[in-house]
Amino acid sequence: MHFSSHWNVDQTRILTRRELAAVLAAPAKTQNAQRNRIIVRLACCCGLRVSEIGKLAVGDVLVEGARPHLRLQKGYTKGKKGRRVPLWWDSGTLTDLKAWKAVRATQGAKEGEPFVCSVQRNRVGSGLQRAAIRRRFLSACKGLGKERVATLTIHHGRHTFISHALAGGRSLAEVRDAAGHANVAITSGYLHVAVDEDAAVGDLFACGRRVADEA
Repeated sequence: MHFSSHWNVDQTRILTRRELAAVLAAPAKTQNAQRNRIIVRLACCCGLRVSEIGKLAVGDVLVEGARPHLRLQKGYTKGKKGRRVPLWWDSGTLTDLKAWKAVRATQGAKEGEPFVCSVQRNRVGSGLQRAAIRRRFLSACKGLGKERVATLTIHHGRHTFISHALAGGRSLAEVRDAAGHANVAITSGYLHVAVDEDAAVGDLFACGRRVADEA
């Protein structure tokens, strides 16, 4: 079936597979760096908008069971429509989010408290403003170089998620639902965006060898 769209995504508005892998491979030895990586995961590997990252609660990150997912509440999503974002699509994302949820547990976080928060000693657990989340995203991407970082915004992460998910073999309907698009025509605008190389099932957002290469 063919879906037409009135626009196509500018290639510079996504992080390529190699760029994303470089960002995620950077050492995260401190809680500050680990939290910044989680922001990248939520933007680039889950497609969350900055407002959704800020509102996501600890209890909305469901990392156990056969179908781990993020539960986006309709009260803070665009269009006021709740959705679920699969975490089983990518093992690295699930691992990182599970580890951060464990950190939040050691901080005494309750189910309704922010998943992404300040780690400053006198503000541990406090939610972050959108401007702070945007800065943390760019800080996590600094290894890409000043020129590339100057072209990025956190919303590029959402474009990255959608493009990589489609390139990795998820269907238009699956990605539409995960992204919260109003219709498939919007999602189809991301088709055929080059992401460097094919993704392996369950490993959409990491720069590893292809399944065929490992056989």
